Amino acid sequence: MRGDAVDTRRPAVALGSVCAIILAAGVGRRLGVEAPKVTLDFAGKSLLARHIAALNANGVADIAITVGHRADLIRDELERIGAAGRVTLIDNPRYREGSIVSLWAQRARLAAGTPVLLMDGDVLCDSRMIARLLRAPAENALLFDRAIDPGDEPVKICLRGGDIVDFAKIPQRPYERHGESVGFFRFSADMAAALAERVAAYVEAGRGALEYEAAIRDLILAHPDRFGCEDISDLPWTEIDFDFDVVRARQDIVPRLQEVVP
Repeated sequence: MRGDAVDTRRPAVALGSVCAIILAAGVGRRLGVEAPKVTLDFAGKSLLARHIAALNANGVADIAITVGHRADLIRDELERIGAAGRVTLIDNPRYREGSIVSLWAQRARLAAGTPVLLMDGDVLCDSRMIARLLRAPAENALLFDRAIDPGDEPVKICLRGGDIVDFAKIPQRPYERHGESVGFFRFSADMAAALAERVAAYVEAGRGALEYEAAIRDLILAHPDRFGCEDISDLPWTEIDFDFDVVRARQDIVPRLQEVVP
């Protein structure tokens, strides 16, 4: 069982300057539900409510959410939890394409000159993971879990020594060890702007079916000395993709969550 140690290091970035981007536009075909996954309930709180509470608890108030499929239900949930006036919704009418288009919809935020937290909306975790990401010493940080399922489904962070040498579902470069990417990232202001340029290049080239990890991989390979990973293997979390993920989340992950205010 993973431990419950709380990270008390000082933030690596000024919290008030950080913008959080949550991607929540997808259909969730594999889960087979009509509602957006961020509206799924876990112990009386939706994923969306949990994300907003965790960000706020860690001093992040500037939140922008990419919406697409059933955006009306996300608006309803924001109203229900009293957050409608505190977040910005960015519409992605091309939500049936790859997630790179959902990130492209946020290109103005990425290029706004502030550090950015990028978050997949379909991840159940607690506020300690956000705290760990904010406090990571690397200029640009990925979250790394040593426990990883076999196969091509997990997005892998591949390391040689302490350096990230690849970032993909199917790595192309030699590595010594690897872990799973949580789908949460922190970018410096200039790297966020570079990410905006990369996603725009892919979309404008007609490659909107790609996932956003392709653009992040490009930046890691181009600037390996500016990226690092933070080990969160001791923290409970799960991505919600299939029915069994929902069951595991409710039975195993929820009882271990802690809402920690730094």
